Formats: sequence, C-alpha cells, structure tokens
Amino acid sequence: MPKLSGRHGVVEAKLYLGKANKQPLFVGFGGGDGGNDWSRSYLKSKRDSLNQKGYAVLAIGYFKTNGTPKYLDRISLDAIRDTILSIAKHSKIDETKIILFGGSRGGELVLNLASRYNEFKGVIAASTSHVSFPALTLYANTSSWTYKSKEIPYVPAPLKTISPAIKGDLYTAYSMMLEDKQAVKRAEIAVENINGPILIISGKDDDQWPATEMSQKIIERLNANNFKHYKKHVILNGGHIEPLKQFNLVYKFLDKHMKVDNVSH
Repeated sequence: MPKLSGRHGVVEAKLYLGKANKQPLFVGFGGGDGGNDWSRSYLKSKRDSLNQKGYAVLAIGYFKTNGTPKYLDRISLDAIRDTILSIAKHSKIDETKIILFGGSRGGELVLNLASRYNEFKGVIAASTSHVSFPALTLYANTSSWTYKSKEIPYVPAPLKTISPAIKGDLYTAYSMMLEDKQAVKRAEIAVENINGPILIISGKDDDQWPATEMSQKIIERLNANNFKHYKKHVILNGGHIEPLKQFNLVYKFLDKHMKVDNVSH
C-alpha cells in the first residue's frame, strides 16, 4: 500500500464571485486528470456566465495542483467539505444554497460528498459512475476517498485490467472491474441520502467508461429508495465530454432548483 501523501487533506480552492448579494455557490470539480479544472481558461466562459446569472463559482482542485496530493489516492472528503463550508461563510454567498458539479471521477466525488453531508443542496454529475473506484496509483490498491479517516469501499481492479489499462483502453478496464457484482454492491454510492435535486448527464458513446449504464444505476437506486427530490438522467449523443458541451442543461437545472434571489447588475 502506498504511503499516504504528506499533503493529505490539502485542497486548492479558488473563488469567483459575481456582483449579486446572497449568491448560491456552484462548486466545480474536475476529473481523473487532476488539476483545478474550473479555474482553467477553457471553462472561463462558463464561470463568467454563472457569475452573470448570480452564482458564485468555487473551483476546487483535490490532487495534482499546488500543495495538494500528487495522486488521486485516499482524498479526504472531510477536508473538501470543510473547505467549501468555510468559503460559503463569505458575506456575499448564500450558504444555504450550495450545489456541487463534477465530471467523470469528479462526478463520483460529488455524489460521495453530497450523500454524506447534508449541507450540500443539490448535485450535477456528468459522465459519472454509481460506485467508488480505486485510487489512480500504480497498484490501484487503495480507495480514492476517505471519510472520517476511513477508506470508502471501492470496486477493486483485478489483475486482468492491467493489460487494457496499459494500452489506454480504460473503458474495458472499468467494465472488467464492474463484473465483480459483490464488490459493486459494497462500493455503490448511497445517492438516496442526497439532500436535494440531482441531475445526471451522460454521453452514450463514452469511451472512457460505461457512463450511461452507470448513470442508469444511480436512477434505479434512487427509485428503489423512493428518493423524494427531483432526479433526472439526460442521455446525450456523444462521448465523455459531451455534457460540458451541452451546458444549457445545467443552467436550466440551476434556474429551476437553485434560484437566485436578487440579481443586481
């Protein structure tokens, strides 16, 4: 088992405030490539338009950024929550309206966060999974996430996944992991505990992992548990990054479920 990073529990956070008072907080997470996606220039237009619509945007980097762990390995959910909640105390932010957005492994992350902490009032997960997968380390033999200092159960990577993973065929590697039905059951995220509406977006031609099938499992679990909030899974024509290209779905969802009280320009 790899040694826990000396930077464990360190999160990079960058806040982009709009002009309004009482701004709902949109917290954005990137995926398995690391870095702080929502602070990058390719998402600037989305950040700006969220600000214009009256939302504050908080970009979070949880590994492979300045000061944070080098690998996606046993990332502390508690540290991420504490960081978000301390920033949400800002006088211009409405701390009762925090919504999480994550894509890919970041989708897995936001579902894990929102199912454990009821301060988060809604989730948008793009190209996500319904289970927790192992750390992105050489041996993939630890959890990606910790909660109260304990590793969150994950679907292990059997030896047969090494060959497709080396070839860069992640779709096959993840599909092989999902064959272990008992492990999948243990590693399923308890999405029914989420304290607000859920929007799931997937591209049916995702080549990174079976996002549409996994997203359907989230909806099935919500239905089986009589989830009382709004829930929707939108399936798009396209691949892993298609949800980011159809961001109007996100604006519509926010407008309906996370309304801004007073936009003053």
